[in-house]
Amino acid sequence: MSDAGKGILAMIAACLVWGLSGIYYKALSHVPPEQVLSHRALWSFLFFAGVLLFQGRIGVLGTALSSRRNAMFLVLATAMISLNWFVFISSVQTGHATEASLGYYIFPLLSVLLGRLVFSERLTRTQGAAVGLAALAVAVLSFGLGAAPLIPLVLGGSFALYGVAKKQLSLGPVVSVTAEVLLILPVALAVIWLTGGAGFLGSTADAAMLAFSGILTGLPLILFSYAAKRVRLGTIGVLQYLNPTLQFLVAVLVFAEPFTPWHSAAFALIWSAVAVFSFSALRQERASRRAAMAATGVSAQIR
Repeated sequence: MSDAGKGILAMIAACLVWGLSGIYYKALSHVPPEQVLSHRALWSFLFFAGVLLFQGRIGVLGTALSSRRNAMFLVLATAMISLNWFVFISSVQTGHATEASLGYYIFPLLSVLLGRLVFSERLTRTQGAAVGLAALAVAVLSFGLGAAPLIPLVLGGSFALYGVAKKQLSLGPVVSVTAEVLLILPVALAVIWLTGGAGFLGSTADAAMLAFSGILTGLPLILFSYAAKRVRLGTIGVLQYLNPTLQFLVAVLVFAEPFTPWHSAAFALIWSAVAVFSFSALRQERASRRAAMAATGVSAQIR
């Protein structure tokens, strides 16, 4: 199998873990979300620190935190990913997994918008249309539910801002994520200590599931990193929608959450936006690939 084929399989595997993780956290509904989050941070840190130790790169962690610029953006990244994790876990546990899946559909479109606002990246007409459809979906759902869909907006917005922070970091994915969970670790340990084990002492099954959340968090990130080096970005952009699609199916088919006509209208608009956005991304990638091939040909002729 080619490297690209292996990368695609790794990306699909990562999305499967992310998309089905709601089932895992639903099984921990009897454990308060702040306690689940605390254990997720603790065991994720141990997992990633173990990976760095195995690679002989644990010293890089101190170097990463010694830079004031890195530290500033790591704090922002830590705040955003902690908020994202907490809201996702809470949403699943309280019967709002459908809204959570909508947030992860919105996230790439918000990322494009932030790219325009923060980094002055050019927004094509097609991308602008996709963002417009997503905004219309949020407006429709707000009108139908009589309130702004805070869960999708917080999840999509926090993950998009997390991406902005990560873009400013000159660190590898494992090092940066290890630094992020290290920064939240004192708070996580305080929660665990003050709550007498934070669910860890409830039963052997709970303890095992909370500890395994570290692997559940770390493994898909490593698979994603593996895929990102071997698969074209446009392909990754399309494949990543497998994650919210699985979340949506789990919410409706497994958790039997209500799916109103207003949800139907909003999701129809979001799926249209996803189709438009994916088409634009793939077309841009083909254009850049053709330009690169043409440049290579010209360079060869000059030689």
